[in-house]
Amino acid sequence: MSRIGRMPITVPAGVEVKFDANKVTVKGPKGEATQQLHPDMIFEMDGNVIHVKRPSEDKLHKSLHGLTRTLLNNMIVGVTQGYQKELEVNGVGYRVAKDGKNLVMNIGYSHQVIMPEKEGITIEVPSPNKIVVQGIDKQTVGQFAAEIREKRPPEPYKGKGIRYAGEVVRRKEGKTGSKKK
Repeated sequence: MSRIGRMPITVPAGVEVKFDANKVTVKGPKGEATQQLHPDMIFEMDGNVIHVKRPSEDKLHKSLHGLTRTLLNNMIVGVTQGYQKELEVNGVGYRVAKDGKNLVMNIGYSHQVIMPEKEGITIEVPSPNKIVVQGIDKQTVGQFAAEIREKRPPEPYKGKGIRYAGEVVRRKEGKTGSKKK
């Protein structure tokens, strides 16, 4: 039995979960999330606790068991608490700003890099070298944060670029002068 798949999911107060065949809709204080889950998985609602069961011991059902439970739990956490990723911008002259619904980045190119907010995502810029991406869908938040980081990933010599908060960048030593004999 899957260790993750057999764990019960507790539905907090103020959250409504609807199962319609293989479509799951979760409504909460931060919004509404809908996702198609595999039709073979079985959902049992017992008061405010959801159990995810699998119909057989097939390899497919075993692999889907934990995944389905995690996806459903992520939806519930998303509509109650939400998800966020923080990014740091390091480098001389590197800075970010918010212009309406656009993220404007000066990150060492000859032009500004402008990224519009996606649907379901909000961007905050608390300081010129910090970006906070928030939303109710864990996958969308992580993907958008990765797209921002991709514009100027941290380089190993001086550590300049955009990195996740708490990310450790392995630094390299620069070239040494040539030795003449």
